[in-house]
Amino acid sequence: MIFDAEKQHYDQHGFVIVRQLLGHQDFAELKENLDRYIRDVVTTLPDGDAFYQDRSRPETLKQMQRMGGDPYFREYVHHPKWKTLAEALIGEPARADQPEWFNKPPGTRHVTPPHQDNYYFCLEPANVLTMWLALDPVDAENGCLRYVDGSHTRGYRKHAKSQILGFSQGINDFTTDDFNREVAAIMQPGDVAVHHGMTIHRADANLSETRHRRSFAMVFTGVSCQRDEEAFARYSASAREQHSAMGLKT
Repeated sequence: MIFDAEKQHYDQHGFVIVRQLLGHQDFAELKENLDRYIRDVVTTLPDGDAFYQDRSRPETLKQMQRMGGDPYFREYVHHPKWKTLAEALIGEPARADQPEWFNKPPGTRHVTPPHQDNYYFCLEPANVLTMWLALDPVDAENGCLRYVDGSHTRGYRKHAKSQILGFSQGINDFTTDDFNREVAAIMQPGDVAVHHGMTIHRADANLSETRHRRSFAMVFTGVSCQRDEEAFARYSASAREQHSAMGLKT
């Protein structure tokens, strides 16, 4: 697999969409294991590893993180198709963090605030990317990702505390120019959107009454990256404070 065209687009725009990265069999196997994990494992997890819009309604599960405790997902981070694409875009060897899963359930109407992933990761250099696999058809109605084109080259933007579970910090000076530069990631199941750790992105609420917007994601970090531990400690404390204020036990 050679990803020269994808690398060029990623470097210029801060994101790229790769259509149908996984074959049919690999995609079906992943979906089967996600279904198993939700059915058999999620109910045993602490609040900080599985977020619900309304915990009394299991169908409103909106985010799962730190999935590496499960043998399948612990091994999945070494999947060659994901790793080859990540290293081609990053330009150096990279390792994957524990997988995550995201959803915008129908009828919940929650937004994803504009943010830069590396504001959470606190890595220098910011040679880190997120790979986001669509599990459902994704479009404007059910809350597709929206990337601010070229924003990965412009440094950090100011973030402040949000009230949105799973995204404790969001950009608080999002401008008309940012809106005008946005590109909507319209995707089919099996498509993968990849974005740089400094790329500003957000998503609107799911306005559909019947359709989910589920995705599976992994973060890949280049070997050159070092974490700013002081900055990461501040971010982690803020996230814990948010969870505590919402009554979550993490």
